[in-house]
Amino acid sequence: MADHIFGRSTTTSLPFAVAGDGCYLIDSTGKRYLDGSGGAAVSCLGHSDPDVRAALHAQLDRLAFAHTGFFTTEPAEALADLLIADAPEGIDRVYLVSGGSEAVEAAIKLARQYFMETGQPDRHRIIARRQSYHGNTLGALAAGGNAWRRAKFSPLLVETSHIAPCFEYREQQAGESQHAYGQRVADELEAEILRLGPDTVMAFIVEPVVGATMGAVPAVPGYLRRIREICDRYGVLLIVDEVMCGMGRTGHLFACSEDGVAPDMITVAKGLGAGYQPIGALLTTGRIYETIATGSGFFQHGHTYMGHAMAAAGATAVLRAIHDRGLLAQVQTMGAHLDEALHARFGQHPHVGDIRGRGLFRGLELVADRDSKATFDPARRLHARIKAEAMQEGLICYPMGGTIDGRAGDHVLLAPPFIITEDQIGELTDKLALAIDRALAV
Repeated sequence: MADHIFGRSTTTSLPFAVAGDGCYLIDSTGKRYLDGSGGAAVSCLGHSDPDVRAALHAQLDRLAFAHTGFFTTEPAEALADLLIADAPEGIDRVYLVSGGSEAVEAAIKLARQYFMETGQPDRHRIIARRQSYHGNTLGALAAGGNAWRRAKFSPLLVETSHIAPCFEYREQQAGESQHAYGQRVADELEAEILRLGPDTVMAFIVEPVVGATMGAVPAVPGYLRRIREICDRYGVLLIVDEVMCGMGRTGHLFACSEDGVAPDMITVAKGLGAGYQPIGALLTTGRIYETIATGSGFFQHGHTYMGHAMAAAGATAVLRAIHDRGLLAQVQTMGAHLDEALHARFGQHPHVGDIRGRGLFRGLELVADRDSKATFDPARRLHARIKAEAMQEGLICYPMGGTIDGRAGDHVLLAPPFIITEDQIGELTDKLALAIDRALAV
């Protein structure tokens, strides 16, 4: 077969995925891979859900696409209604896009336009956190704080301020309580707003549980509440990025609900479409919407495929499955089983420093020494070795490097489908243990 694909890497030869069966993907040789990370926390219903497939077939027979400059569609309206029904207080409008980066770009631009239309044109600055990841388009990449992802493109990026993440394992001080630690790092936001000038800051963007760059690191209790208080004090919009951790992944449809916080905007994607169609969404408050509606009446933004009827039909079926099958409760139950299995297998492992996360969103941090928390030499590329060994064993997981600062540190992110069984959790931990030990032996 001729190879004309410009893939993510030019140095690897990938297996051909040809079929899906529940929690497994199957390649062209018939080999089965347990999807322990849902790809990138995407495939929350597995790879062969009959209800989602039926919804897509039915929608295709009716209508595939109608441009949102001319029409709305029943699937888009139904999806928006479902999202708002369970959204945090004040969230009232849904802007449908095709993925997470698009959702973050829309949030940034809407924040800017909101302040333009409220007579505050000096507000243009974004504050985010170090080691955050908010997407790969230029605006989203500028908001993110991962040094490795930003480095090549830094001359193209809008200047963004980055404060400390809420990274309990690495940054809580000796003798400091969990609450005191959370308040201390949250207060960095206030200090940065004051340094920049409160009248210049438009938004703070944050992941409730940091995914790809740090490996399922949740905010400590009270942290996001303090962030909300600071944003309110200075009139700064709070954007919660739930592209990876939202849509049931933590056991709540919206991860910030567990933190008791209602943001001004929420970005979602990945699990929203469960991989059956590309889709994302920006959810925003009625207040922000009404500002635009009673002002210019036009959000100066848009994409060709936003609100796509097929994508919306698939996502509607995904949300109905999550609700009708009681999958939020199942995520909490199976998340507890996964956490228990990981601690049983790796809790005393000499090179696993931390096991963390919420629901079916879990991370292991690898260390050269548990006592000092020293990292492995980045040149060793331990995370890449673990990924290769896991694939060899028939396990898909999501290892990454640069956990601490974009360069040093290794972790493995796990985000299996919500339909995973206890037996499959056993298979996951067995195969992951083999992969880690073999990678360490090299």
